[in-house]
This record gives sequence, C-alpha cells and structure tokens, in this order.
Amino acid sequence: LPIGVQSFEKIRTGDYYYVDKTPYIHRLIEQAGYYFLSRPRRFGKSLLLDTLHQLFEAKEPLFRGLFIHDKWDWSRPRPVIRLGFGSGVMGSRKELDNHIRYLLRINRERLGLADGPAEDISAEFAELIRRTHEQYGERVAVLIDEYDKPILDNITNAPVATELREGLKNLYSVLKDADPHLCFCLLTGVSKFSKVSLFSGLNNLRDITLSRQYSAICGYTEQDVDTVFAPEL
Repeated sequence: LPIGVQSFEKIRTGDYYYVDKTPYIHRLIEQAGYYFLSRPRRFGKSLLLDTLHQLFEAKEPLFRGLFIHDKWDWSRPRPVIRLGFGSGVMGSRKELDNHIRYLLRINRERLGLADGPAEDISAEFAELIRRTHEQYGERVAVLIDEYDKPILDNITNAPVATELREGLKNLYSVLKDADPHLCFCLLTGVSKFSKVSLFSGLNNLRDITLSRQYSAICGYTEQDVDTVFAPEL
C-alpha cells in the first residue's frame, strides 16, 4: 500500500498499488496554462507534482501501461523547475528568503546551470526560468508544492504571516512576466489563493480546486478502492 509515498518512481518500481491519474494529467497539459489546486494535507498533491515532473522529463519506463503512455512524445523532454515549502517551519522573512534561495540553488544545480548574480529573489527566479529555457531550447514547467505553508505555519501571528505573504508574493509575481518561457505551471496548497492576495498579478491562473473534471486528480474514489485495491478487500 502506497501510504505516505510521494515518489512516483518509488511507487512504479516498488510493487505498490497505483491508481492511474494520467488521464487527468494529460487533459491538464493538453489545455496548457497556469493552474492552482487546493486539497487537504496527505491528499496526494506532492505525488501529483512528482508524476508531472517525471512525465516532463520523459521517464518513459515509469509510465508503461498507463493511460498517457501512447499519447506522449517521449523523445522531447522538457526542463522542470520545482519548488516546495512542505519541509521546515519559517518564522521570519529572512528564514523564508534563505529557504527560497536554497530551492533556487538546488534547481540550478540539477539543471546544470552556473550560479548567476543574485540581486534579489525575484530577479534570481526570473533569471533561472529564462536561462533554463535558453539552455534546453524548450519552455519550462514550473511546479510549486505547499505554496501557502509558510503563511499557515504562522497564521496565529498576523504580523509574521503578513511578512511571509509579501515574501511569497515577491516570488510568485515572477510567473506572469515569465510567460514566454513557460509551457506549464501548477501550484498546490491547502488554502485557496483568493483568500490570500498572493497572485494579484497572475490573472491567468486557473483554479481547478472545485472543477468537476478534475475532482479525482488526487486521492481515491470509491470505485478506485473497489477495483485497484480489490485484492486487499
């Protein structure tokens, strides 16, 4: 049973049960654009992002037997920038900025990019997206996990929560002007973005939280339990 497993590769190579979510993923990518998805904790958001990551990097063996396998161009990997705020608790703007710089550095190293000048975080993020597009000759997929956790961790301390919100807003504001370099963008979290004014400039962000066609993109339906997990029942 894939309890608490957030790695798509581990599930697909480790003899775990897997409910095929690639029909939803295929539809998302075909429609292209910028998406936001809110779900409770432990609902498979991180696994969804990891599945997208492996798909964009064209890890074909992991998708054999799944819906999307014969519908994807495996000869054309796309670069991925992935940011996650699920680990650690940040109690100040400085701690948040340090964590963001760490995430940007990890992505540069994974993508084989030399460290660039870091005037400020928004410029560093924008430069990372632009240089990744240039180096790989393909537009970039940006995946952001637990986008709101730094705020939620400090939700009872309004001044700190506000400070962290502004820090995150500074980061996410880059996505609007980066449009020429992006092929896909998905942000996930627990709270709904309209409640915290983080994306005021990103007016092309589509909220699929309550979309009927994506209702089962994370988690299991009753039918999933009755079919995929039938041997355990």
